[in-house]
Amino acid sequence: MPIPAAEARTTFFSAGAIRFGVEFRELTDAVAASAVLEAASGDERGQTTELDDRGVSIHVFGNQDGEEREFLRFDCFLEDPHYHYISWREHSNEMLHMDPALSGDPVEFALECIGRRLPSLLARAGAPELAGAVDPVLVERALHQVRDAAMRLRDAGAQQGIPSQGSTQ
Repeated sequence: MPIPAAEARTTFFSAGAIRFGVEFRELTDAVAASAVLEAASGDERGQTTELDDRGVSIHVFGNQDGEEREFLRFDCFLEDPHYHYISWREHSNEMLHMDPALSGDPVEFALECIGRRLPSLLARAGAPELAGAVDPVLVERALHQVRDAAMRLRDAGAQQGIPSQGSTQ
């Protein structure tokens, strides 16, 4: 299962049954080694060494089986932007790579997907009851705050010498 959000570095935004988190993540070998991870089903582990990437992550949380859980994550990283469908009932973490040549800016892509397709994304992640509880008006309101927070974090990363996904550096 994925490395959990670092709550101390994550800003949260409520949208009814959904809670969004925005975080600037660094994924390195040291971060991966220090994470306490729950095993996922399947036999594919993905890359676990030689990790060195960073960028804005947008998390999508909701309640299932009496617990708050993360179901979707968009890791808008510089080198390997990708997103996760996280199914806790199936104990699966499906990661799909973004193609910036096709999808454009990863942060904008993530916000567009969430704004237009959140119920179907949640259903695919194994949370159909949560998908049915999505209030599009509350989600739209929260996404304005999520966008502002994501752009601030991306700009702060750029000021630290980390180019943004939309830059030509």
